[in-house]
Amino acid sequence: MEYEFSHRIVAEALYEALTEDAFYITMEKSVTNGSAREAMLRYLDYSMVEAHRYGVLLISADQKSGAAIWSRPLERELEREKQRSKRDFIIHHMGQSSLESYEAMVAFMAEKSAPQIDADAWYLSIVGIHPRSQGRGHGVDLVEEVLQKTDRMNRPTYLETFSPRNISFYERLGYRSIDRIHEPTSRVDYWIMSRESKDRPNE
Repeated sequence: MEYEFSHRIVAEALYEALTEDAFYITMEKSVTNGSAREAMLRYLDYSMVEAHRYGVLLISADQKSGAAIWSRPLERELEREKQRSKRDFIIHHMGQSSLESYEAMVAFMAEKSAPQIDADAWYLSIVGIHPRSQGRGHGVDLVEEVLQKTDRMNRPTYLETFSPRNISFYERLGYRSIDRIHEPTSRVDYWIMSRESKDRPNE
């Protein structure tokens, strides 16, 4: 089945930004349908399309350097629809092994975050800026736009990162690390980080 890109240039920027992220390394290694790199570009493009449909997609001002992908709480049936569509995409464009890796990691991480994160929290799924464009404030701009919105809504946000070097970046945006967990499929530690809205103090 042919895949039609919506944001290929931005997907390529995200791919370069996430080369050291264990989640995406594991996904790329699991690909059985054709070129692993091409499959990951499709995955990142689909993630942007998914965010536009079900969450929030923010693309850098130059329309090529990177993006931020947010998930927001959905009604149960809409969440099921989102999950079915993601499953179908991975099966057809990456393969069964990729689906198994994805579901194993996502299920494990959801189980660990559920007791620690409010049900109404927004989730920063992906943020990435091409290495050539980093250090210019693109990443901060993409994240802060939604943080301002969630502050007005009095909603918390959270994220999970496999990259220790990114922790200080998120801390500057008001996030704090609440747990460090070993993820068994990728065999790497990751951090859960949360941020309360400015009108909602930490407890």
